[in-house]
Amino acid sequence: VQLVESGGGLVQAGGSLRLSCGGSIRTYIVGWFRQAPGKEREFVAAISRSGGTTYFADSVEDRFTISRDNAKNTVYLQMNNLKSEDTAVYYCAGREGQITTDIYYTPGYSCWGQGTQVTVSS
Repeated sequence: VQLVESGGGLVQAGGSLRLSCGGSIRTYIVGWFRQAPGKEREFVAAISRSGGTTYFADSVEDRFTISRDNAKNTVYLQMNNLKSEDTAVYYCAGREGQITTDIYYTPGYSCWGQGTQVTVSS
């Protein structure tokens, strides 16, 4: 399935952005990952198919929320109180399997979007 991210941009530290991930994702577990220059892609958040269960990296747990609207085939990542260290390209990804610890790692997902840049200025 093809995924498309949107909503990235430039924001000052302390600001907010909402990223969207669109595509035929209704039957997928969806995760968000990010990759900063010179660093590996890292897990940010994930959401179950129903939207009833969510997972977060420790670094964002009290600032980011993830939600989905299956009627619109869209998953959202609301990012509040952004910090300079949140600067990265953000990717959404779809997983066909069950919820396991694989959701925290890139090989656990079978389809990816092209990414959207988030830049936080301090």
